[in-house]
Amino acid sequence: MPKTALSAPLFVLLLTAPVVRAQQTDGWTPEVPRLWDEDAVEAIELPLPSPEHSPKHVSSDFYYAIPERAVFRSYDVYHPDFEPDGYWEWLHEQEPEVVFDATQLKTKADWIRAGELVFHEGNEYSTGTEMEFVRDREAYEAAGIRLDSEGRFPYGRYFIREKGKVELGTDACATCHTRVLPDGSVLRGGPGDLPLGRVVAFELRKELRADPDDDAVVDETWSDYTDHAAPWLTPDPAAELLGMSLGELASVWDALPAGVQARQRAAFRFPARVPDLIGVRQRRYLDASGLMRHDSLVDLMRYAALNQGADSLSSFGGFVPAARGGDELRPEDFTRYSDAQLYALALYLYSLEPPPNPNPTSPAAARGREVFQAERCFTCHPAPLYTNNALAPVLDFVPPADHATRFDVMRRSIDTDANLTLHTRRGTGYYKVPSLLGLWYRGPYFHDGSLATLEDVFDPARLEAGYVPTGFRGNDAKPVFGHDYGLDRSPAERADLVAFLRTL
Repeated sequence: MPKTALSAPLFVLLLTAPVVRAQQTDGWTPEVPRLWDEDAVEAIELPLPSPEHSPKHVSSDFYYAIPERAVFRSYDVYHPDFEPDGYWEWLHEQEPEVVFDATQLKTKADWIRAGELVFHEGNEYSTGTEMEFVRDREAYEAAGIRLDSEGRFPYGRYFIREKGKVELGTDACATCHTRVLPDGSVLRGGPGDLPLGRVVAFELRKELRADPDDDAVVDETWSDYTDHAAPWLTPDPAAELLGMSLGELASVWDALPAGVQARQRAAFRFPARVPDLIGVRQRRYLDASGLMRHDSLVDLMRYAALNQGADSLSSFGGFVPAARGGDELRPEDFTRYSDAQLYALALYLYSLEPPPNPNPTSPAAARGREVFQAERCFTCHPAPLYTNNALAPVLDFVPPADHATRFDVMRRSIDTDANLTLHTRRGTGYYKVPSLLGLWYRGPYFHDGSLATLEDVFDPARLEAGYVPTGFRGNDAKPVFGHDYGLDRSPAERADLVAFLRTL
C-alpha cells in the first residue's frame, strides 16, 4: 500500500494549530463541582447482590491527594503503510505541551473541545509492546484492526511528554469508545470496535515467541486476576486464570471479539459489550447492570472517575483490587483527572450526536413498525428515547423490598443470562432496558455481545441447544436466551422488524 503524500509544512500546520483558544464569554457560566464525596458516590450506586461486598470507596482526603494528570498535545497514529514521510522523525522534534488549562476556557464550546482532549488522553503511556503493536504491519492484520479512511489507527494517539520521546497513550476513553463506520469515518463515543482481546493475545504470543521458555504464570498480583476477581463468590469468576501460562492466557483474551471487553469488575467468561455513549445524557442508569444512577452531569463525572481507576482503590468486603499482594495504598502511586477535566469530559459526552442514519424509511420498515406495535415493544421501549429507563431483575434475583422506592424497578423478571449481573463486581441483580436508538451502527448485541447482528437477535435458532453464538461465546456452543419477543413471527415479519429498528 502506498504511503500518503503529505508534505512536512502541511502536517506541521495541521498538528500544531492551537487546540483550545480563549474566546469572549458566550454568557454561559461553567460550574465545576467538587465531585468526590465517598458518601455521595455510594448513594448513587446500586448495591451488589451481596450488599456486604458493595464497594467502600476511598475518602475525599485520599482521593484529592492523588496527583492530577496533565493533558498533553497528542498526534495521529498511522498504519506504517500510510504514515507520511518524515512524520516519525518530526514527532521526535516536538516540544511537550500541556493543552488543558481551565483558566483559558471561556465559552461552553471551549469546555467541550477541552473535554475531547480529555477523552483522548492516555490513562497510561507506552513505549513498549503497545507501541510496537501500532508500528507493526503484521499486528494490524493478525488482530483485525480497522483503520479510518486516512489509514490511521483511531483508537489511540501519540503523546510527547519529553522531547525526543514519543509514547502511545493507552486506556483512554477513546480506546474503548471509538468505532470505524463502513465508510471509513470515525464515530467518537460510539460502541467501540477495537478488538482489544486479540491485541493483547497477539502481544502475549509475541512475548512467548521471543522467549519460549518463559514460565510466568498468573497469580493474585496480576491485573488479569485482580481486575476481574470477586473472591467471596463460589467460584471466584477470575480463579480459573490462576496458574495459567502466557499461552493459555492469550487464548482467554483471544476469545473476546471486537466490541466486547472483560472490563474491570467484570470477568473474561462474563464480559460486557462496550456501550454507546451517544445519548448518555438521557440514560437514567449507567452500565448494562444499571450499576450507577445518572441524575446529573456530576454523576457522569463520578462514573468516569471510577472507571478510570478510582474503583480499583475501593474495598469490596475487604478485597482491594489495587492492593496487589496486600500492598498499602498511597495516593502518590496513582494519578487522577482533575474535577475540571472530568467536567469538560462530561460536557463533551453530553454534546455527542449520532451520525446520519443511512437507512431510509421503506415499505418494509413501515410493516416492521406495525410488528413493533403488535408485539407491544413500546412497553419497554417507548418513543422518543425507545427505552423506559428502567431496571429488569433477572430470574435468580429477588429485589430487596426497599429497591422499589429507591430505583426504577420493573415487576417482570427476564431470563437473559444473569452471570454478569450476579457473578461479577458489576452485578446488581438487574439489567437496564437499553435504548433502541442507533441500533443500526451498534453491535454486537445483548449485554455480553453474544449476538453479532440484529438478524441474530431475532433468529429463533439461538434458543436451541448447540447454538453457536455469533458474537461472544467463550469456549462453548450454547443457546442465547432472553428477549424472545418477535421470535415466533414469520421470517418476513422478522425481517420487516429489523428494517424498522435500523431506521431508529
